[in-house]
Amino acid sequence: MEELSIIKDYMGAYRKSRILFTANNLKVFDQLAYLTSAKDVAQRLGADLRATTILLDALVSIDLITKEGSLYVNTSIASQCLVTGGPLTQTDIISHNDSLWKNWSGLDDVVRTGKSNRVAHDHRAFIMGMHNLASLKVKELFDVIDLYGVKSAIDIGGGPGTYAIEMARRGISVTLFDRQETIDIASEVITGAGVEGIKFLPGDFTTHSIGSGYDLALISQVVHSGSIQENVELIKAVKDALNPNGKVVIHEFYIEDSMTQPFNSAMFSINMLVATEAGRCYTVGEMAGWLKEAGFQHITHNLLTETVVVIGRL
Repeated sequence: MEELSIIKDYMGAYRKSRILFTANNLKVFDQLAYLTSAKDVAQRLGADLRATTILLDALVSIDLITKEGSLYVNTSIASQCLVTGGPLTQTDIISHNDSLWKNWSGLDDVVRTGKSNRVAHDHRAFIMGMHNLASLKVKELFDVIDLYGVKSAIDIGGGPGTYAIEMARRGISVTLFDRQETIDIASEVITGAGVEGIKFLPGDFTTHSIGSGYDLALISQVVHSGSIQENVELIKAVKDALNPNGKVVIHEFYIEDSMTQPFNSAMFSINMLVATEAGRCYTVGEMAGWLKEAGFQHITHNLLTETVVVIGRL
């Protein structure tokens, strides 16, 4: 019965996630650059040999490592994405998702009460995880943003500074606005990138001024955390902060008007249900409506691989 097989798949879907999270937490992939025995891996990790062997065999079964005789080694994707400092490393965002595992485990009570369940949060893993993801999206994002004439910009909720770095590299004077604990991490990322021309403005956009005199305001992966009213107020503040002919760019997960597809966006709305008091994914129509209400014109949008960019001009 096909329907039953689907249910079985959903019921056991947690297993691959848990194996990946545990291997990432223990830095198993860091030990497998070359063919290595389970005994050597266990010794390096200070872990139990039987348990390590079973975990390694499970990682083989989900195609993250390979096994030759009794020796194990990373696959190409693991070498690139699952090793600390790898060229496309995703280790931080995986750590963040392990925190989400704990938060999502309270979903029963979240649905009953409507209250969030943010019981686990590693802020550094979260911010660096955003850097993992943004590094994969930065080219696609700026391919659809017209930066002609833009001399100054503000990156609102700029997180690790990935997009601020790209704008600075294009000769734009950028202000990164975020909470101080995030700016502390962003300053490390920006210093490591060897980029100049980025200023920091600490604050919370719901209560603090974002300044003024900008040609462009980038709001990337921010509005999903807030309520409709909070986002309307943010857009109004952005309008007041922009120079004449300035533009605002909202970058968010794309979700259809039905609020059910794509799958990842529907799941992200659940994540916002668990993590925030009022957040969710918003449709293009909703975001465009906020811009129009604030007085922006020439509102356009572009669909990217997983996200959407909504742009308004004064």
